[in-house]
Amino acid sequence: MQADFGLILAERQRVWNRTILQFAVVLAIVIGCWYYVGLFDAERLKDGMPSLVKIAGEMFPPNFSQAGTWVKPVLDTLAMSIAGTAIAVLLSIPLGVLAARNTSPHPLVYQATRGLLNALRSIPELIMGILFVAAVGFGALPGVLALGLHSVGMIAKFFSESIEHADPAPVEAAHAAGCTPLQVIFHGIFPQVLPQMADTAIYRWEYNFRASTVMGMVGAGGIGFELMGSLRIMQYQDVSAILLVILGMVTLVDAFSSFLRRKFK
Repeated sequence: MQADFGLILAERQRVWNRTILQFAVVLAIVIGCWYYVGLFDAERLKDGMPSLVKIAGEMFPPNFSQAGTWVKPVLDTLAMSIAGTAIAVLLSIPLGVLAARNTSPHPLVYQATRGLLNALRSIPELIMGILFVAAVGFGALPGVLALGLHSVGMIAKFFSESIEHADPAPVEAAHAAGCTPLQVIFHGIFPQVLPQMADTAIYRWEYNFRASTVMGMVGAGGIGFELMGSLRIMQYQDVSAILLVILGMVTLVDAFSSFLRRKFK
């Protein structure tokens, strides 16, 4: 009887928790909408519509006459995204292990690694790109460094969460067999989480390709540099053509990443 009463209380508590969470979400949405309406200036948007329509008209038809000169910047952008993702994955594997509760050697190491990942995520890659351009000069290198370091904050976080959710049974079996901590990680945890880690890396590569175009706008090379140059001299037909090229490349990267994800399943 007491057990049944306890189950009823637990169920009611879960219902109340869900109700409070739903109320909090609705309240946040209402506050956000109210704040947005306060920022929305309909009169200003109305005054700007003619200029917006004029710019849109100047973007057509797209001018592909310089398309031959965009091949190398597109390849540079692709290489930048691949190199940045590769660096991030290599750094994220040990950091993910240190940031997981079940594999971190000490609570202080866990907290310090988590703090480092939070710091890397909190600095936008655009700001990192500007800083690295100022430090090492123009070119693809600052873009690779900015994308790589910013991506570490997110990839290592996902890696650590995958490690924390690993099935403990193989880990306990490895401990029982007398394995060292590194052997437990390599034989008891990594085989379980490798598919999730691969999926995270592929998704981040998709994101980094799009972000690498922004890196070009701050002097890190690539197709974004060409886009910024056309914007500066108001060659909007060239701008629309470059945007279409970027759209095509993003579509190809997305299709290829979907193919890779299917292979890793």
